[in-house]
Amino acid sequence: MPYLQSQSDGSLLLSLYVQPRSGQNAIVGLHGDAVKLRLNAPPVDGKANKAVIAFWAKTLKIPKAAVTIKSGLQSRLKKIALTGVDEEQIRQLVE
Repeated sequence: MPYLQSQSDGSLLLSLYVQPRSGQNAIVGLHGDAVKLRLNAPPVDGKANKAVIAFWAKTLKIPKAAVTIKSGLQSRLKKIALTGVDEEQIRQLVE
């Protein structure tokens, strides 16, 4: 799975393609080597980034502090680090 990588600290690095201003918050499959995530938040003032963190925390039932945006703060292509989850949980959501 090119969209998911295990890190040496036990966290997972997930590649995302974010589509802001969508009608709903949902995972809609893959976009190249990234998981496509639709968000209803606009891409202004960091609202989409906050929505990414809130979406993954709620979906995986982990604290927001366990979700960190590592790259792509001002891009649709983002990499997020997730702690406290395993690869199987992510696979079930995406596939």
